[in-house]
Amino acid sequence: MERRVNNLTHKTSAYFYRTLYCVFLFTILSVYSLSAQQKELDSGIKYTINSITVTGEQGFNEKTVIAFTGLKIGDRIYIPGEKLSAVTKKLWEQHLFSDIAFYVTNMEGDKVDLELYIVELPKLNEVIIEGLRKGKVKEIIKDNELTKGTKITKNLITTTKNYITSKYKEQGFYNTNVVLTLVPYTDSIGNELGKNIKILIDKGKRVKVKSIDFNGNQELSDKKLRRFMKNVKKKNPVRFYKRSKYTETNFEEDKGTLIEKYKEHGYRDARVISDTLIVNSEKNISLILDIEEGQKYYFGDIRFIGNSVYTDNFLRQYVGIQKGEVYNGTLLKERIEDNSDPDARDLTNLYQNNGYLAVDINPVEVAIRKDTIDFEIRIMERNEFYFDHVTVVGNEKTNDHVIYRELRTRPGQKYSKRNVVRTIRELGQLGFFDAEQLTPNFKNVDQNNGLVDLEYSVKEKGSSQIELQGGYGGGGFVGTLGLSFNNFSLRNIFNAEAYKPLPMGDGQKLSLRAQASSFYQTYSVSLTEPWLGGKKPIQLSTSFSHTIQYLYNFNTRERDEDSKFLITGGSVGLAKRLKWPDDYFQLSQAVSFQHYNLKNYNTGLFTFGDGYSNNLAYTIGLSRNSTSANPIYPRFGSQFSVSVKLTPPYSAFGSTDFSALATEREELVDFLQTNPTDVDANERISEIDQERFKWLEYYKIKFGGTWYTTIKGDLVLSSKAEFGFLAAYNQDRGVPPFERFFLGGDGLGSFSLDGREVIQLRGYPNQSLSSVDGNTIYNKFTLELRYPVTLKQLASIYVLAFMEGGGAYDGFKEYNPFILSRSAGVGIRIFMPAFGLLGIDFGYGFDPVLNGIEPNGWETHFIIGQQF
Repeated sequence: MERRVNNLTHKTSAYFYRTLYCVFLFTILSVYSLSAQQKELDSGIKYTINSITVTGEQGFNEKTVIAFTGLKIGDRIYIPGEKLSAVTKKLWEQHLFSDIAFYVTNMEGDKVDLELYIVELPKLNEVIIEGLRKGKVKEIIKDNELTKGTKITKNLITTTKNYITSKYKEQGFYNTNVVLTLVPYTDSIGNELGKNIKILIDKGKRVKVKSIDFNGNQELSDKKLRRFMKNVKKKNPVRFYKRSKYTETNFEEDKGTLIEKYKEHGYRDARVISDTLIVNSEKNISLILDIEEGQKYYFGDIRFIGNSVYTDNFLRQYVGIQKGEVYNGTLLKERIEDNSDPDARDLTNLYQNNGYLAVDINPVEVAIRKDTIDFEIRIMERNEFYFDHVTVVGNEKTNDHVIYRELRTRPGQKYSKRNVVRTIRELGQLGFFDAEQLTPNFKNVDQNNGLVDLEYSVKEKGSSQIELQGGYGGGGFVGTLGLSFNNFSLRNIFNAEAYKPLPMGDGQKLSLRAQASSFYQTYSVSLTEPWLGGKKPIQLSTSFSHTIQYLYNFNTRERDEDSKFLITGGSVGLAKRLKWPDDYFQLSQAVSFQHYNLKNYNTGLFTFGDGYSNNLAYTIGLSRNSTSANPIYPRFGSQFSVSVKLTPPYSAFGSTDFSALATEREELVDFLQTNPTDVDANERISEIDQERFKWLEYYKIKFGGTWYTTIKGDLVLSSKAEFGFLAAYNQDRGVPPFERFFLGGDGLGSFSLDGREVIQLRGYPNQSLSSVDGNTIYNKFTLELRYPVTLKQLASIYVLAFMEGGGAYDGFKEYNPFILSRSAGVGIRIFMPAFGLLGIDFGYGFDPVLNGIEPNGWETHFIIGQQF
């Protein structure tokens, strides 16, 4: 047994060495042969193509492929050489193949047979995604362009997988797992036609942060540091406005915020040494951050280098940082250049608003003495710049003169950043252009001569609107049709060629509106010219309206056409942009007249069924609007207005003794308490009231203010306050039953017969917080938090949450601004150029309506064309 093993071992050893010898000999011969061939191909000799064949896994026609390469039989080329390299590169650039190679299959003398080996990328047939809702599936397919026929590359597979993983990790699904496989797609006889991509997505549970702890912090507590972290929050069941979730991007941003906060407190060298993520479970993690605070520093000497336009003392006062103050790196950066506010009071704006377009300002630490840092603020002022050419592009409908008259930048003027920003705002406020796409483009910047061209790029949007609304108000259905042409051209109204479909482009506003129900009709027309005469921003406004109200029986739902109430009126107004206190102010004046005519109209609204009243009034108002460029979604700024509407004091120069009439009326009212059916007494009261209100006498004061504050990014807080007051000159004549305030609801479906003003207050039915006769005083306060879904040209959409309160009172004896009807809720706004502002709000009234007991509860409000 042992011998046989030895013999076997001996034979195996001999066989092994013989095999090794053969392999070595074959290898030497092969290398020699290949070397000879390579040497022959590299010798710089051109070879003639004898034949070309195409092989590999592909479905293209061979002749088509050869023709695309540009190679032909008989061509003389170097092998290898630039020609074949260029062909290979050309094929790769088509993104159709996963493998490309040229082979020499035969060589006789200087003739070669070429083989082009290509492997075509598979085509995508269908994407199958499991683990998501249908809407999310469509989103992933769209974002990754996974359309049928797309070539499937390794890069497509990798980017799709990474996109899905990153997408859901950014939503807090930290354990997202994505499995992507290719499944052959064949025809009925088994021929492969392409591939299906099957994607299995397991998002797992949304990961929440159980705890956030810090080590090494002495000066700032854990609680403060956690508060500074705006994105990653620990779990808190009480906090509803910011849910807890972890994403790497947000965590890195918060770490940067922590360092910035430390710098604001003087800790210039603060840093996050390390951070640890502890996985507690599939749903919970804990974070531990190790902080090194470093030393607390103070500002030392601040010197200015390179300044010639402004003195050191002026710049030092402008920066506003004193020696000995706690070091604040964030504040210093903002005083140099605050990119978050285009109108910021910083050094860069100081220079750029005075012509120095190319100014460069850098703060440099020049010395650190114990806990004190000295700075040099190095300024490169360069040349003053002037505008050479100022142009506008993109306006297809709006005429040039409408745009150019709004420009604050003119050729030859000194460059001013403030004027550029203001021009963008003015163009956006016109409402003719997409405010989100208004951009100033600086061109041909000539450093030597200090010249620059400025081009404003605008994008037109639809400026005409149609108003269609229906509502139930006043006991019946009320329908409204309105047309607003906000960029109308009155001068082309008789020019047939300008009707496309209407004459547009001169910036005028024409509005037509009709409202009707089974017993009520009103018609109105208004025209506004923003630049009267075309030279100065003086706005002319005119309007005319006519209303017919028939006596209506709400039980039988029949109207009496022999009993009606007619209102005919009009107004003419002028508004002028002021230069003082600043040019955001506007002074407006208007004269209005309404004629109220009652014909056999006997209701409880008026004591006289046949008669009339005239309302001739003068209104003067002062307003200021400094909001951002987008009027639909302002991000910053404010707007306020105060107005006084008053009639002539007829009592002062008339001969009627209203004191005697008031005394007589009181006696008659007392008499009717015991004799309610006395005809003579009732008729006399009607006569007295007819005399009192033949010409209305009153004054009306209103104030409104709105402030917009950017909280973070596009999140905006709108704060609003309103106040209104109606009174009479002559108390014996009394406050008229017209022009009163009615509080509550959304105003939709309400109709105005007596000049009343409906004050919207969500969470309550229309006019439910006022008496039947209305009120003479009101105030209202609103807080609204807004966030945009999209601000694109076709539609601007934002969601909102609101809290508001308001009250209505009869005289200052009852007035108490702290007794309010309160509400809160949520809503959405959609602005489409063709339809204007649309929306819906869900408001909860915390207090009862007038004469109610229980809180009003939830109300749904439809918003069409008006803002709260």
